[in-house]
This record gives sequence, C-alpha cells and structure tokens, in this order.
Amino acid sequence: MKRILSITIAALVMVSCGSGTSKKQTATETKSADVTEVLYFHGKKRCITCNAIEKLTKEVVDSLSNDKIVMKVIDITQDEATADKYEITWSSLILDRGGKVENLTEMGFGYAKNQPALFKAKLTEALIKIAE
Repeated sequence: MKRILSITIAALVMVSCGSGTSKKQTATETKSADVTEVLYFHGKKRCITCNAIEKLTKEVVDSLSNDKIVMKVIDITQDEATADKYEITWSSLILDRGGKVENLTEMGFGYAKNQPALFKAKLTEALIKIAE
C-alpha cells in the first residue's frame, strides 16, 4: 500500500511539472560514443523536486570532473526537437552514451528531494554503468 501511494505521488509530481509545447525547434547534435550526455529536461514551471534534480545532477557531474560526461539542461519549450527525440513530455533525467539511453526520471523524482545522498549515489552508479 505504501509503495502504491509513493508511486501515485511521484506520478502526480511528474504530471504537475509538465509544460506546454512550442513550435520552435533546434537541431540535435551528433554525439560521440565515448561521451555520456546527462540530459535534464524541464518545462517553464518547475516544482521543488524538479529544481532538486537539476541541482544534485550538476553536483554529481561536477564532482566527477570528467570530460567524458557532459550535462545539458534543456527547456522542453525551447528545444522541442531534442525532447521529441527522447519522447519527453515533462521534466526528465536521461543518460545517453552513443545511443545507449537510460531514463532515470523515476529514480530522480523518488529520491532527489527527500534522499539527496541516495539520489547522488544512484546517479553516480548509473553513470559508471552506462560508461562500461
């Protein structure tokens, strides 16, 4: 029961962080297979958890001091092409290494606000795993 309630709350938070769409599109970049892109997508309206995900993700990426990891913060309304590529409709956290994609959105919304240390540990673990 507690798990169902947690999942329901996480789903509601994700929906509340959604945004409208825009006709403006930008070209996506060709990426190298040896670089991991950490993509944080957000809309115009952002909740506390959305802001926590961005802040903690930046901290993890900065702490790794690795030129093989690049973080991009993407406003969905400003870069619709990239959002469409990853099928993003609301705030999301995606890892992409040469087409190998991992969606960490659920983990982000589950831990960023109330368990930041666990969020950082899981993100670091995912970055190491995707680089293998």
